Amino acid sequence: MEEEENDKLDHYVEIGAVEVAGISEDGQFIYAITPLAKDLAPELWEAHSRHVDESLMSLYNLGLVNVSYDEDLIATIELTDEGREAAKEFGIIQMDTGDIPND
Repeated sequence: MEEEENDKLDHYVEIGAVEVAGISEDGQFIYAITPLAKDLAPELWEAHSRHVDESLMSLYNLGLVNVSYDEDLIATIELTDEGREAAKEFGIIQMDTGDIPND
């Protein structure tokens, strides 16, 4: 099973749907889904989008996310410090910049 997952990851990297985003403190590669995945690997993009949505809802339910809306009902999501740490663990923000990946 692990070999099959590695083959999939290699394929996604090769087609540009996934890129190496950095290296963790323990020396493991950190991968990021690129916007190209939306067209090149829609099944990966859908799984990624679901994961981000579910993770944000979990953080919100734990009181670690604040959501506010402007006059055009555009949402602004703010993480508490604890929420930022949890989001890093969920893999939904980059460890070095703290940005939430684009959908």
